[in-house]
Amino acid sequence: MEKQYKMIITDLDDTLLNSQKKISKIDLEAIFKAQENGVKFVLCSGRPTFAMKSLAKEVKADEYESYIISFNGSIINDFKNNKNLFEASLEKEDLHLLYDFSKKYNTHILTYINDEIISETDSEYIDVEVDLTKMPHRKVKSFKEFVNQGAVKCMLLAEPSYLKEVEIELKKEYGDKYSIAISKPFFLEVTKLGIDKGVAVKRLATTLNIPIEEVIAVGDSFNDLPMLKASGFSIAVENANPEIKKQVDFITKSNDDGGMAYLIEKFIFNKN
Repeated sequence: MEKQYKMIITDLDDTLLNSQKKISKIDLEAIFKAQENGVKFVLCSGRPTFAMKSLAKEVKADEYESYIISFNGSIINDFKNNKNLFEASLEKEDLHLLYDFSKKYNTHILTYINDEIISETDSEYIDVEVDLTKMPHRKVKSFKEFVNQGAVKCMLLAEPSYLKEVEIELKKEYGDKYSIAISKPFFLEVTKLGIDKGVAVKRLATTLNIPIEEVIAVGDSFNDLPMLKASGFSIAVENANPEIKKQVDFITKSNDDGGMAYLIEKFIFNKN
């Protein structure tokens, strides 16, 4: 007898979203079909909650009473009722410490306050985040002076090969203090210790009384790995990082080739 999966949790960028940053028609139709058959469909991203709402609306997360997991697992949001089931933040002192680290290693740094992106600097990499999230970018004279409260996440940004070196140093110094993961090659994301997509997926599954064995997770990058490892069945898109593809149960088609529709037909409706 085929296993019946009750929830699909998916990353957004380079996974559900195609190269045009949209959900393709074939994928959207399959998502609706799955939800009509009682499968929960959950968006899970490093993006801020604000930057996920239009996509949640598009997949009818309100109509199907679903959830969004934002900031790499720092927030679980009941989308229909616009209520956070869970929220974990970095303290102001954490953000200041990470700012000092960013200066030491000459990277850009940003955080999110009141639905704005906050940074001291401009950068092509910050521009990517602004474009992805559609959030206002507030450039401030002094990061430390402006950031006088906690925030759920901050991000260090630099050229990818250098950022991998920075990640090693950050984990050496503060790996016991924060959750640290690369999402896009030029985004190094930092959240509260013990917070990641995997922890959030387990928390949501428990809340909904869905056995974790009946959860499918779909991703493409290193910040997806905890979610992929936590779930009952892990899937990477064909365009995923090669290191991620080595660690999953199945590889679906690419984000530009109906990868979500393909896996839904195969594993929800058991069509080979």
